Amino acid sequence: MQELRRTRSGRALVLIPIGLIVVVYLVDVLAPSDVHLGPLLVAAPALTAAFAGPRLTALIGLLAVAAQMLIGVSRGVLGTENLFAQIGALVLVSGLIVLFCLVRERRERQLSHSRTVAQAVQEVLFPGLPRRSGPLDLACLYLAAQDEATMGGDLYAAVRTLDSTRLLLADVRGKGLPAITHAALLLGAFRAAAHGRPSLPRLATHLDGSMRWESRQWSPPGTPDTEEAFATALVLDLPDTEPVVHLVACGHPSPLLLSDGRAEPLRVRRIAPPLGLGGLSGDDAYTVESFPFRPGDVLLLCTDGILEARDERGVFFPLSDRVEAWAAEGPDDLLRCLREELMAYAPGRLGDDAAAVTIRRRAE
Repeated sequence: MQELRRTRSGRALVLIPIGLIVVVYLVDVLAPSDVHLGPLLVAAPALTAAFAGPRLTALIGLLAVAAQMLIGVSRGVLGTENLFAQIGALVLVSGLIVLFCLVRERRERQLSHSRTVAQAVQEVLFPGLPRRSGPLDLACLYLAAQDEATMGGDLYAAVRTLDSTRLLLADVRGKGLPAITHAALLLGAFRAAAHGRPSLPRLATHLDGSMRWESRQWSPPGTPDTEEAFATALVLDLPDTEPVVHLVACGHPSPLLLSDGRAEPLRVRRIAPPLGLGGLSGDDAYTVESFPFRPGDVLLLCTDGILEARDERGVFFPLSDRVEAWAAEGPDDLLRCLREELMAYAPGRLGDDAAAVTIRRRAE
């Protein structure tokens, strides 16, 4: 199947090596006897290998060998040692190029398999949010800063209780595999505890303890912790029957509330330390704050990767100003607009992973 796709995509490009073979043949036949362009035929399979698989490359190599033999017939030198040497060299180089194509194709299959496995792992560790949860419509967006990456240290998760939806948005310190490891730990801890309906402070304390345990479990007693693993986070509870949202902010930017065509950040009065550092402030570090969240309202939660995106002049992305124009959009359309605007604002790539979640309470 992969070879078939290569062949179809290279139908136009294959005219280049074929044209080269024809030109070399005609020039070598029509040119004076002291002009020999036959050795240039080796360029035909080499060019083909740049865009095609081993079968098409081998076919072009055979055409090149046939053209070299026809040149020998036309010039009357078919039985000479010089022509045999040219044909032998052409066969040898073409064979090596085909062998290279076979090795490359095998590695591409292995890479494709690895990507499939990585995608499956991502879907298990970092699943998307449900589109609906009780009276809520949900949508999520993830933009990885690293090339070819589909996951990183930003995360989101939702858990359904008997009469509410609990949601976590977090940004783990660092990048790469260490950040992914801590993100997976935080997601597992949230899923395991949130459905049991502990209070939000107890849930935040549990998540904080999980982060600290992971970074310190292998350290000898009494040794200082130097890893500094922590995550800024928002922990939310949205009751089904009350037009309100309860949240605990752990060093994370406040959500934006889109209501009546306006976008304003929720005025969180007390922000707790990031998860993993809560032990520095004692057991009363986490305080629940409640805000109106009426039918038709939309909450936008996002990580620093969006808030700190910069344009070519180094100016931060004006999220509140841009989002206000999309206040009437649904959760999915709002994130689509945000993605397009962000990619246009910060050309190239983002400096950090970026995640966003939109929540709309449906009108009854």
